[in-house]
Amino acid sequence: MPTQKFTQEILAAALIGFEQQKRNIGAKIAEIRAMLSGRGTEAAAAAERIPRKRKVSAAARRRMALAQKARRAKSRGASKPPVPVATPKRRISKEGMERIIAATKKRWAAVKAAKAQQEKAAAKKTVAKKKAAKKAPVKMAKKTAPAAVPVVAQPAAQ
Repeated sequence: MPTQKFTQEILAAALIGFEQQKRNIGAKIAEIRAMLSGRGTEAAAAAERIPRKRKVSAAARRRMALAQKARRAKSRGASKPPVPVATPKRRISKEGMERIIAATKKRWAAVKAAKAQQEKAAAKKTVAKKKAAKKAPVKMAKKTAPAAVPVVAQPAAQ
């Protein structure tokens, strides 16, 4: 694609043309909206104006906040949350704590005994493996076919 050099005059003319198209399209949109709503084109143009934001002073904002709080308090007045009843904190008895401690000690003793038994069995296996490894391997003699025994003809019985 050949490169085109745009001059300032060409760019300015293009901008003016596009702005005119934008105004034409905006006017046609306003007419169509007016037809849809059943109003005249003047009312549609007035509706397109952007309303200005109101500036509210700090004192007015404060009054509005106080009024809002008053309305909320009035609506919540009938439905106040019930006051929670204080329940005494539950504590475990001394005997109960002793039973728990005894059961925990018993459980840990069983776990430690099982672990010691596993270690003892593993130690026996390693000792047995070491003894088996120290023995000299037994050499097996090669099996050969038995030597052919000559068949001797026996004299016939007379």
